Amino acid sequence: MNRRTFTRTLLAICVIVLSLGNFMPSALALGGKQPPIGEPAPEFVLPTNTGDGEIALSDYRGQWVVVYFYPQDFTPGCTLEARRFQQDLPKYIARNVQILGISVDDVDSHREFCDSEGLKFPLLADVDGSVSKAYGSWLGSMSLRHTYLVDPQGILRETFLGVRPAIHSQEILARLDELGVADS
Repeated sequence: MNRRTFTRTLLAICVIVLSLGNFMPSALALGGKQPPIGEPAPEFVLPTNTGDGEIALSDYRGQWVVVYFYPQDFTPGCTLEARRFQQDLPKYIARNVQILGISVDDVDSHREFCDSEGLKFPLLADVDGSVSKAYGSWLGSMSLRHTYLVDPQGILRETFLGVRPAIHSQEILARLDELGVADS
């Protein structure tokens, strides 16, 4: 193969590879199709370790909601992420923002996790993965580490995929600032 043929072949391969990246819908990510930003967030009702035992997303109409999915109670990354949300909880409360954590763990595991970590926000039990699937945050047998910001009207405003537990809460607070969600 001469140099010109090699260059053309290489260029053709690059074009094909780049076009494949554009072929996939932008709303598709590891875990499935993401709910569209600017549309109503998928509604859910799940058992929880707090209150009367069930929480619906619609219970929080009138306030912002951070819906964060995580793989499993008591694992290092999930524990770190939950601790950061708990550490920043007064900042969320000042903005009238509710935090909801969701994983496939059952209510008893969530209760133990909250007790051991001093968590004062609800964790919801998505034991069959149906809500995780609706949010495109499902990977076979567990929820992925994805977060969604839902506005007071129930509209999905932001999606965070592949979050880093150590800084994620601060990222959420910064985005709330950008969206003009101030202390109430």
